[in-house]
Amino acid sequence: KEKTHFDTDKRIKFVGTVYDKDLLKYIRENAYGYIHGHSVGGTNPSLLEALADTKLNLLYGVGFNKEVGEDGALYWSKTPGFLKDLLEKADKLTPKQIDNLSKKAKQRVIDEYSWKKIVDEYEAQFLGSR
Repeated sequence: KEKTHFDTDKRIKFVGTVYDKDLLKYIRENAYGYIHGHSVGGTNPSLLEALADTKLNLLYGVGFNKEVGEDGALYWSKTPGFLKDLLEKADKLTPKQIDNLSKKAKQRVIDEYSWKKIVDEYEAQFLGSR
């Protein structure tokens, strides 16, 4: 707070931990964007939900996040000023550009992370082709 004064910007809301799935979905759907700062490996369920529900996703640019988000998100690094510059760039995106990112993110989740696809891949792996 002291360093960035983010609390003085009415556009920024830190909502804290939200366990109510309906409320969380509502927040994501109505947010201008989502900043994903996780850097640990694997497919993060909260990232998949954000990609499916939030129009604009700004992801910490590590390999795992890039693999999940592909071209449906914007990526940032810890280089000083990088996230600030990316936020300014995002602020200048047209509604059409944001909609394009949103469609790509949603399609990515549908194509690669549906239960059907996951089950089919496990069956192919463990049962082999029949």
